[in-house]
Amino acid sequence: MKKKKRFIIDSQNASRNVDLRQKLKYNIQQYDKAFYTGINRFTNHEALRERASDIKDLVVSHLEDFLVQFEENATKNGSQVLWANDKEEAIQLITNILLDEKVELVVKSKSMLSEEIHLNEELEKLGMVSQETDLGEFIVQTAGEPPFHIVTPAMHKSKEDVAELFHEHFQTPLSSTPVELTNFVREKLRIKYQEAGAGITGANFLIADNGSVALTENEGNGVMSTSFPKVHIVISGIEKVIPSMKDLGFIWPLLAGHGTGQKISAYNSIFNGPRKGNESDGPYKQFIVLIDNRRSALLDTDEHWQALKCIRCGACLNACPIYKVVGGYTYNTVYSGPIGSVITPYTTSFKEFGHLNTACTQCGKCEEVCPVMIPLPRLLLLNRKLTNENGGNDWRWDTGMKFFEYISSNRKLMDLTQGRLKNSAVSISGKNLMGKNKSMPTFEELSFSRQWKIKSKNG
Repeated sequence: MKKKKRFIIDSQNASRNVDLRQKLKYNIQQYDKAFYTGINRFTNHEALRERASDIKDLVVSHLEDFLVQFEENATKNGSQVLWANDKEEAIQLITNILLDEKVELVVKSKSMLSEEIHLNEELEKLGMVSQETDLGEFIVQTAGEPPFHIVTPAMHKSKEDVAELFHEHFQTPLSSTPVELTNFVREKLRIKYQEAGAGITGANFLIADNGSVALTENEGNGVMSTSFPKVHIVISGIEKVIPSMKDLGFIWPLLAGHGTGQKISAYNSIFNGPRKGNESDGPYKQFIVLIDNRRSALLDTDEHWQALKCIRCGACLNACPIYKVVGGYTYNTVYSGPIGSVITPYTTSFKEFGHLNTACTQCGKCEEVCPVMIPLPRLLLLNRKLTNENGGNDWRWDTGMKFFEYISSNRKLMDLTQGRLKNSAVSISGKNLMGKNKSMPTFEELSFSRQWKIKSKNG
């Protein structure tokens, strides 16, 4: 089934799924309360957004220079920096490290990039176990599902769903409370941390001026994944670099405020290479894999390079009226919502995923909540244009629109088609486009101009 057709069917099914709608509504309402509480803590929120946007503008416009600086300083810290053009190269580099180190068990903190390159699946093919340690990721991994949301992977599951899932897989009591289930996962993972040969994390930011990796989280699983195993592998997109350590002072709170409504996340770590001689914990080796995977395609555009400013807070998803109705799985991509609809056609193809750009009402809410001021509505409009130019539309759609343009631009032709014919045409095409449960407005039997002439004639 083509991606576009699947998207339409899945959207219709999701919009009629009352249970899913209720869970999304509840979780996003809770987020909204926390979000506005979070951003209202800033004395001048807009100035902070502008500053963050300016810094990311600077980074993206001089990306090569900052990456070279980061590599030089990270190497001085004792880290080994590796470069991957695409996901195949990234997988090869990571698996080579794990095979050389004879690793059988990997503990992994939350990383959307690992989903992007399908890391878990590739490690399983080699007989390795890749254990998710973020609670939300642990839940969806247990369920055999991908993350539903880039920040809250299990947003689509209620506490009853999780209790039932854990009862089925781990024989925990069906009546277990969220606290009891969390404690169960904590105890289970502590053993995994001690047994793991390697820990894999993402990176929120790569700090150019000292070669450090910054990681922010709320559960401590990132700290544990890098403290016990002898090998730490960082996987990061090339766009995650920032100029200096001082930038973390405002960008971390901004990320926390937009992502979860917190003043700052509970655990904020800065990794400066492998364990030094006088240190009692941490990895003996640290590898940093910098991955392009078609990000350069965005970098070479006139305007879409701005999508590389994204700091993965997830705010645009929670604000999007489309996402609130259809949820994350409907997009059938790693990155969903407005930012996913912008970048996915570039990381895959416009012909395959160009239809995602129509999943937008142009309400502008996503741009309003973006901490780095990415003009997402405009980029989505530009993507629609590019989709048309790259054959993303069905030939029947193009033919129909040309026919409509021809008819609607000629008053006499419009008057020839009476209301009954118009209603029949719109009803058929409208239901095909909007779904069988939608009712279309009806046309009058006579056009306005015809009615006016009759009225004028009859006085």
